[in-house]
Amino acid sequence: MTAIPQPAGRPLGVAAIGYAFMGKAHSNAWRNVASFFDVPAFEQKVLVGRDAVAVASAARKYGWAESATDWRSVITRDDIDIVDICAPGWMHAEIAVAALEAGKHVLVEKPLANTLGEAELMASAAASARDQGVQSMVGFNYRRVPALVLARELIAEGRLGTVRHVRAAYLQDWLSDVETPMSWRLRKETAGSGALGDIASHAIDQVQHLTGQTVTEVTGTLRTFVTERPGAAGLEKVTVDDAAWATLGMTGGLSASVEASRVATGQKNSLKIEIYGSLGSLTFDLENLNELGFLDATLPVREQGFRRILVNEPEHPYTAAWWPQGHIIGWEHTFTHQVRDFLLAVRSGEAPSPSFDDGLQVQRVLAAVEESARNRSVVTEVAVAIPARIQGERALA
Repeated sequence: MTAIPQPAGRPLGVAAIGYAFMGKAHSNAWRNVASFFDVPAFEQKVLVGRDAVAVASAARKYGWAESATDWRSVITRDDIDIVDICAPGWMHAEIAVAALEAGKHVLVEKPLANTLGEAELMASAAASARDQGVQSMVGFNYRRVPALVLARELIAEGRLGTVRHVRAAYLQDWLSDVETPMSWRLRKETAGSGALGDIASHAIDQVQHLTGQTVTEVTGTLRTFVTERPGAAGLEKVTVDDAAWATLGMTGGLSASVEASRVATGQKNSLKIEIYGSLGSLTFDLENLNELGFLDATLPVREQGFRRILVNEPEHPYTAAWWPQGHIIGWEHTFTHQVRDFLLAVRSGEAPSPSFDDGLQVQRVLAAVEESARNRSVVTEVAVAIPARIQGERALA
């Protein structure tokens, strides 16, 4: 691939679309990344949102030079080189495809899209843009947790031997209260799915990324425990899942279980991952994201036991850029690492990871879980991957 050169005489221009939860997290990353990492020069040009007053206020607060309400006009501007999409999932496909066709590098929040068809169109557009040196990446930010990067390195080095099975549970409780009001995240037409797409997508991506294996079949169950929520005009029907469960069959004979819930009372933001191999095991919990548990089963039994690795040494991934040993980092740093890696890919021309194809693969798994759940948890094969460009041509036919 040929890298697109830095625009002559100016930094890269960045536009972010969306200024709420994810927009704030991404803006924080753009504001801080150059202070800690050697990245190409860029400017926070414009923040886009539908409410002119609110987005203008957010732009001032988050360090953007200006604000706008029309993303279509922004992505065609000559001074915009990167488009960071933090808008709700139902907007991802339209914005991403348009931005890629306009020759802009695109970073988009997970999951890639609301539907498999939309994800296929996005992957096809990304493949065509890649031929022109235009980069694209999906924001599975937990790939940038130093402890999880270390876990992947240990697995790749063979420290766990043959990985046999994985358990992943992503649990939150922000919907436990039945009086929690209706929002776009609880409507299928705007969110695509509930806990499944919102947080199980992270767990599924980690299972595949950490092990290097791909999900080939699933059994799934979805549940909505609170079927109505207070809305502007009274009670509204919730049309997405509150919780999801899936058993995953994977290449290489690995088995994995994934659980996700937004009604797990007492669990705030806990992504627990357990990986069991023939020679050792790893454990991780996002609520203690600086720590990795490692058991080396090659030691004599009398010496075995999980040891706590505090992943804050300069030798650990990303951490040399931050603070002295033991001075822990937080959730927000994963977005800074994500922006850093994306900017380096834009500079080098090397394809960033996770790609839109990676996002499409996760979307295939999500679709298979939904299909299995509709069919009373019958074993369901994950759709065979077809080159993204062919998928896009089929979708447009």
